[in-house]
Amino acid sequence: MKTIHIFIIFIAVALLQLLVPAKMIYDKESVLITGTVYKFKTQPIDPNDPFRGKYVTLGYELTTAESFDSTIQNRDRVLLYLEKDSLGFAKVKSVSKTDLKMGTDFIEVEVDYYNINANRVHFNLPFDRYYMEESKAKPAEDIYRKFSRRNDTINQTYALVAVKNGDAVLKDVYINDKSIHYYIEKEEK
Repeated sequence: MKTIHIFIIFIAVALLQLLVPAKMIYDKESVLITGTVYKFKTQPIDPNDPFRGKYVTLGYELTTAESFDSTIQNRDRVLLYLEKDSLGFAKVKSVSKTDLKMGTDFIEVEVDYYNINANRVHFNLPFDRYYMEESKAKPAEDIYRKFSRRNDTINQTYALVAVKNGDAVLKDVYINDKSIHYYIEKEEK
């Protein structure tokens, strides 16, 4: 009788270990499929930043937003309510420490610094790594750096990010309205 209880507990624990990652994957896929897609302009990263594994490190232009909430402190978690500009790029509509129930998309970020004199919240976006197949990650980072370092209006790099209910998933990185995968394939040929 004791072995049956142990076996049942073992099966329950094994199922739980399978369900937790399956739920996490399902939630991210749901955001990718049904979330609102925003374009976030990227900017050059430090060229001395070493390649750290199987992903491309992204930097973003959107790192500050206006806020008149003087209770915000460094390391606070705040909600950035998003909207699109006339070109479809994400911009911050509002910043709040609590859910404003605005019915618009938002993401949660950690405040790096709040400049009370300028009413500016400084933050880093939580999707700064674009994971790729190992053989393509290094060429992708080199291509991204090459295009994002240029200081002209011809080359534009941005990330496509799906946002839903405060969750954000990085879908792809684009250079001049073409997926970075296009440039990798072009370079391989």
